[in-house]
Amino acid sequence: MAVKVSPDLISRYGGNLPRYTSYPTAVSFSTDIGPADVEGWLAQLEADQSVSLYFHTPFCDELCRFCACNTAVMRHEDGRKAYGDLLIDEMQRMVALVGKGRLVRHLHFGGGTPTTLPAETLRAIMAAVRENFRFSDDAELAMELDPRHVPEGALPLLGELGFNRISFGVQDLDPKVQETCGRIQSYEQTIACVKQAREAGVNGVNIDLIYGLPYQTLETVRDTAERIVEMQPDRLAVFGYAHVPWKQKRQQLIPQDSLPSSAERLAQTAVIDEVLVAAGYQPIGLDHYARADDAMAKAYKAGELHRNFQGYTVDPSPVLLGMGASAISMTPEGFFQNIPSAAAYTRAIKETSSLPIARGVFRTMEDRMRGRIIEVIMCNLGVDLAEQVPEGDDFRKVFAVELEALKQFEADGLVQWQGAKVSLTEAGEPFLRHFAAVFDKRRQELAATAEEGKATPRFSSSL
Repeated sequence: MAVKVSPDLISRYGGNLPRYTSYPTAVSFSTDIGPADVEGWLAQLEADQSVSLYFHTPFCDELCRFCACNTAVMRHEDGRKAYGDLLIDEMQRMVALVGKGRLVRHLHFGGGTPTTLPAETLRAIMAAVRENFRFSDDAELAMELDPRHVPEGALPLLGELGFNRISFGVQDLDPKVQETCGRIQSYEQTIACVKQAREAGVNGVNIDLIYGLPYQTLETVRDTAERIVEMQPDRLAVFGYAHVPWKQKRQQLIPQDSLPSSAERLAQTAVIDEVLVAAGYQPIGLDHYARADDAMAKAYKAGELHRNFQGYTVDPSPVLLGMGASAISMTPEGFFQNIPSAAAYTRAIKETSSLPIARGVFRTMEDRMRGRIIEVIMCNLGVDLAEQVPEGDDFRKVFAVELEALKQFEADGLVQWQGAKVSLTEAGEPFLRHFAAVFDKRRQELAATAEEGKATPRFSSSL
């Protein structure tokens, strides 16, 4: 449960950090990794290895000012249809490398707004997926959807195509917050979509909320949370607003002085947590909540939760195949990202026969070890370090630097030890990303370059 954080701790641990949906994080990606590397990684996957699938749609009907995603407005249906054809083409190139018939437990359409793709395009993509892959009986097929812009017949179509989970973006229901963010969305629009989804047989309903938005107060976030609980979603994602105007220019339209402070953001999370826990939701990791009977809550309780570029997931597969402009993929050997620009991505698909890779990173053995530790921390709020080192190694020697850093965490009452296992205390839960960052060796190396006067990547607020 969220707790009150002292100004002293906010001052000591404030700053910017990754969200740790991967390790190494995206700031370690470089153009040194290209199609030839990736094709080798994919071709050497074990024959019985399952995969996750992700399709990115970089189009929206409107652009929200708070959004930092790779999106643009695409008015022409022919352009959206053509993009769908590219997704199928790229997927088939992937299949040529990994082989047909691989098992899929999780498929996700994200964006942007995937339902901007025409109905016949979605049908064609899903037909191609089913032709080249096979779904497990408990597979999760998820789609992101904007309640403000739902094409006629879209929800029945998703039910027909086998989708069993939809994520509805809400963010906040307060009129002033919505106006400042450029996203006007009524309670009635949202609840009507939830009802239509369930009527279409899509029983898994997710709702996304954001705290730290301009002009949010404790009263407005409480009101939003209470009204959303009335819709009885199965899961909620409660994200902290990432103000990165140097990365996404549309965020420059948000007045800096309208944004809550770190202390106010933490207080907002505490209020939302209070409402959701009282309504029976299980807090999960950094930013998720789920009903006790939901698969994610069960996985969390069993210690079987996972985290990848889509956030928390119940899918244990170490392979994620991402299709579309800017989509990120993962394999045991490394991570890679497609060309971000939709126009450049289109040219790459049409003019070459290789994958449209822009950059990536090879994962060393140490990266894999540290990646496991960071994932376990992000999912379970703690980790047994003795279990993470090679047999015969002493974790105290392997992680001497990290153990020294954790002394301050322990002195501040943020972590506790039980043998070789170190876990967050209740007071330490707001500092989950800080805890994970202790084991981020690449970030420490970047910090060292900053001391030499070199430019370093910038992240969103850590609190």
